[in-house]
Amino acid sequence: MKRLFPSVLALSTVVAPVMLFAGNASAQTVSQQPTGTNASYLGAGISAGVTDGGSPRYNDDAQFGGNVQGRYAIPNTPISARGALLFGGETVSVIPSLSYDVPVSNNTNVYLGAGYSFVGKDGQSTPLGNKDAVVLSTGVESQVTDQVVLYGDVKLGLDAYEDSSAAATSLQLGAAYRFN
Repeated sequence: MKRLFPSVLALSTVVAPVMLFAGNASAQTVSQQPTGTNASYLGAGISAGVTDGGSPRYNDDAQFGGNVQGRYAIPNTPISARGALLFGGETVSVIPSLSYDVPVSNNTNVYLGAGYSFVGKDGQSTPLGNKDAVVLSTGVESQVTDQVVLYGDVKLGLDAYEDSSAAATSLQLGAAYRFN
C-alpha cells in the first residue's frame, strides 16, 4: 500500500489539471469557446535537462542540447500522436507519446501527454536521463502564422537514471513548420 500512494499522488497531479481545463471549457458558451490549433507539425529547438541522477558511476549530470519534435493531430479528437528526439551529451532519447490537447485560446493549446523514452545507449546521458523510462509531459503550442507553430514543454522521465530511482526533468522550446 505504501508503494501505491506515491503512484496515486503522481497520477492525480497529472489528471487534476485536465479535469479543471475540461470543466472550464464545458462551462463556456459555444461562442466563447477557444478553437485552439489542429496543426500537425515538425520542428526543432533547444532542450535542457535540469536534474541529475546523483550516481558517481555514471555521467548523469544535467545536459544541454537540442530537440526535434513533431505532432500529428488526430482528426475530430482532442488526442495527438507526438514524437520527440532529445539529444545532447553522448546519445539521443527517442520519445513516442500520446497527448490530450486542450484549447485555451484561438490557435493555442495546452497538452498533457504520456509516452516512453528509449535511450540510444543506456548509461549515456541525454537531457532526459540515461536509461529507458516512462515519460509524462505537459506543454503549450501556439500557431503564430499559417505555417509556423511555437512550442514549449516539460518532460518528466520516471526512474530515468542508472543506479538511481531519481526522476529526470527536461525543458524544451522550439519552432515548427505546419504541414497540414
